[in-house]
Amino acid sequence: MIATFLAFLMNASEIIRSIEAEYIKTDLPTIYVGDTVKVGVRIKEGGKERTQPYEGVIIARRGSGINSVITVRRVFQGIGVERAFLLHSPQIESIKVIRRGKVRRAKLYYLRDLVGKATRLKQRFDRPL
Repeated sequence: MIATFLAFLMNASEIIRSIEAEYIKTDLPTIYVGDTVKVGVRIKEGGKERTQPYEGVIIARRGSGINSVITVRRVFQGIGVERAFLLHSPQIESIKVIRRGKVRRAKLYYLRDLVGKATRLKQRFDRPL
C-alpha cells in the first residue's frame, strides 16, 4: 500500500515537472544578486499593451525552476521601491543585465537602511554582461 502511494507521488511529480517544462523560458540571461538589471514588464492599458522598463538592483533571489523569483530595488523620487518578479512569467518580456555588482551576500536587505551614495555597489568585471 505504501509502495503504491509512493509510486503515485513520484508519477505525479513527473507529470507536474513535464507541464512546467512547457512554460520555462530558455532565453533568460544569467543573473546574480547585486546585478543592475532592466526588466521589461508587459502592461495592458485599455485595449493596448506596452512594455514598461523597470531598472534596479537585484537584492534577493529565491525559488527554483518555474517558481524562481527576483526582487528588484530602485529609488524613485527619493523613495525606495521594491518589486518581485517571477522570472518565467508571461508578463516579463525581457531582462537585460546593465552592470554586475560585487557583493558577498545572498540577500542585500541591508541596502534598505542605506541612503544616497552609500547604496552604490562596486562593479564586477570578471563576469560577462
